[in-house]
Amino acid sequence: MDQNVLLITISTAVVALVLIFITFMIVKRKRTNRYRQEINELDVEKNKLIGVPILSEISKVKDLVKTDNLKNKLEDWDTTFKLIKEDEVPKLTDMISDAEFLIDKSEYKQAVKKIAYIEMQIATLQKRSALLLDEIKIITNSEERNRALITKLKINYRELQSKFERTIKDYGPITDNIKKHFEYLDKKFLEFEDAMDLNDYVLVEKIVLSLEEDINKFKKVIDEAPSIVLTATVLLPNKIDEMTTLYFRMLRDGYPLDYLNVEYNIKEIKSKIENIINRLKELDMTDSSIELKTMLDYFNSLYNDFEKEKECKDLFKENSKNLKYKIEKINKVVRDIYLQIDDIKSTYDLSDEAINKFSLLNKNLEQINEDFKLLISHGNGHTFAYSRLVDELDGLSLKLSRLQDDLDYQLRSITSMKDDETRAKEELNSIQDLLKKTKNRLKEYKIPVIPSSYFIELREAQEAIREVIKELDKKPIVIKILNIRVENARDLVFKIYNKTNDMIKSAMLSEKIIIYGNRYRSTYPKVAEELEKSEILFNKGQYKLSFDTSLSVLKEIDNSVEEKFAS
Repeated sequence: MDQNVLLITISTAVVALVLIFITFMIVKRKRTNRYRQEINELDVEKNKLIGVPILSEISKVKDLVKTDNLKNKLEDWDTTFKLIKEDEVPKLTDMISDAEFLIDKSEYKQAVKKIAYIEMQIATLQKRSALLLDEIKIITNSEERNRALITKLKINYRELQSKFERTIKDYGPITDNIKKHFEYLDKKFLEFEDAMDLNDYVLVEKIVLSLEEDINKFKKVIDEAPSIVLTATVLLPNKIDEMTTLYFRMLRDGYPLDYLNVEYNIKEIKSKIENIINRLKELDMTDSSIELKTMLDYFNSLYNDFEKEKECKDLFKENSKNLKYKIEKINKVVRDIYLQIDDIKSTYDLSDEAINKFSLLNKNLEQINEDFKLLISHGNGHTFAYSRLVDELDGLSLKLSRLQDDLDYQLRSITSMKDDETRAKEELNSIQDLLKKTKNRLKEYKIPVIPSSYFIELREAQEAIREVIKELDKKPIVIKILNIRVENARDLVFKIYNKTNDMIKSAMLSEKIIIYGNRYRSTYPKVAEELEKSEILFNKGQYKLSFDTSLSVLKEIDNSVEEKFAS
């Protein structure tokens, strides 16, 4: 039994090994076949490198060779083709053989590297072959292609000739130069025909490229030159004449225009115009349009400067007159202040800072007067441009406006002191009248008893009034203290006035309610008792407490009493 198991195990192992070996061999064969297929494909690509297209095109060129240029080109192409065929391709053949050998030896890793290198070399040679073929085809297809190109160029050329002949007057001083260039292009076309007859396709290519570039540039000249000629020979000279006439006329009328450098700029412009014309004769229009536009813009700007000077001359006269009036007005105000400054200082307690501000303000005003006289002098002497004088005048006017603001502030300060003094006197009269009315009202209603506190407050009010009078009599007047005195006196007088009214009102109400309550004395003992207290309080001068005592007891028996004495 054990021998049978052993035999089965050995048999199974042998079968497994055989299966593994067979599987390995199958995988190896597939791998080998795949790599061999890749090598076969590379061999095909290698053989294409020296295929028929290049040989065919080289053969065509050999039939066309009539000039040394083309002969030299053909030799270069032959050399390149031979290098690929006899040097590079055999090397590829050897590398392919090496790769096959590595596959046969099952050295797949090295084989893969070799195959990758072969692919790179073939790709490089394919590019070289393609470039070689393209170069050769340029020659073999040259006649048909260049005939088509030259036909198109001739059409463009004839159109340029036709346009030039129709508008020949617009080209002015460069007419002969353009005619010469047409003759030059005619010779170029003849050179093309000669080169074609000689099958000198290398030269043909150069002539066609040269003609194409030249005609494109020449078209730009034909299209744009009339505008440049018109501007350079008509528009700008007219502008120069116009501006020169206007410039000397304004100089004659007394306008200082040196700052514009007109004569120098016109001289430079004339020189630049001459250079543009000379370049144009060489068919060079580089930046000519931009330069000419800049010159036209300059003259437009110059005209605006002239017009501005005219406007500024009138504006300077008008603004000078207005500023002179303002300066004279402020001069008078400041002069009047300085004439009264001693009186003002003796009347009011002006601080040193306020006096210094007036002094500084006066110095600034003197400087403005000097600057204004200088500006007027420049204007009369035509020393500076009126536009500059107007700007200077505006700046001076701004300084004067700021000084005016400072002056107004100082004047308001003095005026405020005068107003405070006047207002204090008026307030004094008002509160004196009010105190007088208060005393008279107290006399009209003969109150039996006046509390001592009332007389204390009355004396305080009278003393406050006397303090106001003292402040008004002082020289100089200290406005801050005066205002405090007036405010204090006003508050105390109003306080005594209101207290007098309240006291009289309370006394009258207390007296009335006692009289009203007398009707209940005989009937209600409590009423009689409380009314006696009220009378005692009344006679002591405690009128409010007297009224409240009477009201309190009468409300218990008479619901309408409070309403009757509510006011």
